[in-house]
Amino acid sequence: MKQYNNSKGNSFYAIGLSYKKADAKIRGRFSLDITSKSTLLNQAKEKNIESLLVTSTCNRTEIYGFAQHPFQLIKLLCDNTNGTIDEFQKVAYVYKNKEAISHMFRVGSGLDSQILGDFEIISQLKISAKTSKKHGLLNAFLERLINSVIQASKRIKTETKISSGATSVSFASVQYIFKNVKDISEKNILLFGTGKIGRNTCENLVKHTKNEKITLINRTKHRAERIAGKFNLVVKDYANLQEEINMSDVLIVATGAQNPTIDKQIIQTNKPLLILDLSIPKNVNENVEELKSVTLVHLDDLSQITDEALEKRKKHIPHAEVIIEEVKNEFNSWLEARKFAPTIKALKHKLLDFKTTELELQRKKLSNFNEEQAELISNNIIQKITNHFAHHLKSDDASADESLELIKKVFQLETSTNV
Repeated sequence: MKQYNNSKGNSFYAIGLSYKKADAKIRGRFSLDITSKSTLLNQAKEKNIESLLVTSTCNRTEIYGFAQHPFQLIKLLCDNTNGTIDEFQKVAYVYKNKEAISHMFRVGSGLDSQILGDFEIISQLKISAKTSKKHGLLNAFLERLINSVIQASKRIKTETKISSGATSVSFASVQYIFKNVKDISEKNILLFGTGKIGRNTCENLVKHTKNEKITLINRTKHRAERIAGKFNLVVKDYANLQEEINMSDVLIVATGAQNPTIDKQIIQTNKPLLILDLSIPKNVNENVEELKSVTLVHLDDLSQITDEALEKRKKHIPHAEVIIEEVKNEFNSWLEARKFAPTIKALKHKLLDFKTTELELQRKKLSNFNEEQAELISNNIIQKITNHFAHHLKSDDASADESLELIKKVFQLETSTNV
């Protein structure tokens, strides 16, 4: 039995919702921006939650952490988003201990991504871990786990072809544009917002279309200019949004707004306009579809695009799963060793007490007592005894839990276990 529970008797949970059961509208209600994430972490600290990691992307919102009951984590999520507990229960998942660990491995390795092999999530998990650490909410267990997931992700990326070719929503966006817009290199493309998927889509468009008519607008102009500099794009003021939309053939919306920023009122053109809404929550009002000239495509529609490459990637799932099992076993071995550590430490202290008492006795009895030699011999014997016990506990054929209890009983040890 692995030591999933920490010193306070809490279990390790993964709670959340994803594209699998929650549509874009519901995911939007549970999305967390930087401010709400920080508030959530502060509240967790106030409630004496020892360790917690929170991530929120366009495809999922999740909390990994220690709690006596998963409701503690669910409440934290609902208190900091627009989602309710009733809505959460309809679409959510709750994993405990080893299932929670397995879930994080699958998520971080791209096997649970909306587009198989999309590794963007691992960078999100890294950022989340750094944020938790700054808040003092990343204990040894969670830090080791996230590092193991990163290791598995790297190995899958290099040892399999599950991410061969571009495997993200941004690539699916570009695929869709190529298939549905003729002469794309000659069309006017407008990117509104600087969300990560929008930036990646823009980069793919620049690479593959050789289009020199890509314009970028963001509410904060200096951010737009910084991104435009990388890709040689034209930047326009937010005040010019309506004018630029009416000149565009393709509009890509990737803002972080909580409410729609585009609706049919600002579209005053009759020429065909393809709108890709790559935002969670949705940033384009569905009323634009009332305009005959407009085609609206959302993130979830794009992720359903399957191609030959995606089918090829599926063949690499078994290899990826083998890698996950290998790294997960290493993590579990480390976890098992941590389970033994307090007992071995307590045993060593007990033997050192024996040594101190015995040396004190011999010092009084023997006039020519060699203190230095006695210390050296005693310490060597203690080290050998503790090493033997540690080796026994770690061996596969040993009944570790029974052995631990026996050692504690024989030596009358008091131990504290910390995850």
